Amino acid sequence: MKYIILIMDGAGDFPIEELHNKTPLQTADKPNIDFLTRIGCTGMFKTIPDNFIPDSGVANLTILGYDPVKSYTGRGVLESYANGIELEEDEIAFRCNFISVKDGKIISYSAGYISNEESRELINFLNEKLGNENVKFYTGVGFKNILVLKGNFSEEIICYPPHDYQGREIKDIMIKEKTEKGKKTADFLNWLIIESNKYLESHPINIKREKEGKEKANYIWPWSQGRKPTLEKFYDKFKLKGAVISAVDLIKGIGKMIGFEVINVPGATGLWNTNYEGKAEYALKALRDFDFVYVHVEGIDEASHDGNLQLKIKSIEDFDKRLVKNIIENIDLKTINIAILPDHYTPVKLKSHKPGYVPFLICSPKLNPDKVEKFDEESCKNGFFGYIEKDQFIKIFTGLV
Repeated sequence: MKYIILIMDGAGDFPIEELHNKTPLQTADKPNIDFLTRIGCTGMFKTIPDNFIPDSGVANLTILGYDPVKSYTGRGVLESYANGIELEEDEIAFRCNFISVKDGKIISYSAGYISNEESRELINFLNEKLGNENVKFYTGVGFKNILVLKGNFSEEIICYPPHDYQGREIKDIMIKEKTEKGKKTADFLNWLIIESNKYLESHPINIKREKEGKEKANYIWPWSQGRKPTLEKFYDKFKLKGAVISAVDLIKGIGKMIGFEVINVPGATGLWNTNYEGKAEYALKALRDFDFVYVHVEGIDEASHDGNLQLKIKSIEDFDKRLVKNIIENIDLKTINIAILPDHYTPVKLKSHKPGYVPFLICSPKLNPDKVEKFDEESCKNGFFGYIEKDQFIKIFTGLV
C-alpha cells in the first residue's frame, strides 16, 4: 500500500459575510476533492495542541505523528536544516524575515515578496556589516531567511511573527525577555533590528525597489527561535520510506529531520503562482519509489495572510483542478491511501493563523464511505472519524485503525 498526503496550507477559515456566511472551502468549486470526500471518510483534526501558537511547524509535525512538546523548537531550526545548516549545541536559529516598515509600521511582512536574488545580495551585505563569528545570516527563500546566534545567548525570549502584526508599529512588538536569562539576547536582537535599518534603507536594491513602486526590505525581523532537537526517524516509527514535496523551507526542514527525501519541483514558488502541475508530476514519480509522499502547498496560506478573499478561493480551486485532479487521474485508487487537509486555519479577515479542528478526508480501499459529500469545515463535522487529535490522524491513515 502507498500513502500520499496533500496539505492545503491555511485553507481553514471562518464564515464570511460576503460569502453569505460560508467559508472559502464551502464556496470554492473543488469537484475533485469533493469526489474523494464522497468515496472516502472524513473528520475534524486538532493540529495545534493546547498551549502552542498556531504555527505551521507545530501543525505539520502533529500531522506526521510527532509530539511538538518534544520535537518543535522553532521555525528557525527547521529552516536551517532545509538549507543544510547543521546547528551546534551552543547555537540558536531564528527565522529572519525581510520586512517593509513605513512611518514606524509594518506594511509588508514579506518586503513585497522580495526575490531570491535580491534577498541573497542583502543577506551577504548584512553579513559584511553586522555578521561575525557569533552572528551569521543565511539565505533562505525570498523574504524567509535565517539568523544563527552562537555562544552566550538564550532562547528565553518572546518574538512576534510579523505576518500576524501587519499594520502594527514595530515599537509595540519588539523582542522581549521571557525570563531574566533572556534579557541580554532580547536587547541584542532589538539592537540588531534597528541597526539593520541603517544599512538596508539606502542599499541600492531598496532604492531601486522604491523607484519601481515596490516595498523596501528595510528591516530584518527575527522570530521563532530554537535549538537543535532530536527527532525519531519516520521510517523507524512507521516502517514507511518517505518523501516530501514543498517550496517552503520549514516543511523541507521537517522532512530532512525525520529522514524524508526532499524533492524539489522546478517552478514551485511557495505562493499562489506555484507549479501545481509540476508538483503533481513529481508526486506521481515519487509514489513509484517511496511508500509515503507528503505534498505541501503554501499559496492558499499566503493569500490568506494578504487578506485577499478571491485569491484564496482561486488558490483552493487551483489546488483542486491542477494538483488533485492530475494525481487522482493517474493512480489506482485501489492501491493508494490519500489524505487531504489544511494544516491550520488562516482566516482571511484576520490575516493570521488560528488554532482549531481542521477538516480532513481519507480515501482508502479499506474504508467504506461515510455520508459526507462536501469537503469543508462544517460538513466534515459529521464524518466517520469524528474529532481527533495528537497522533491519531497518522495512526488512522497509516494503519486505518
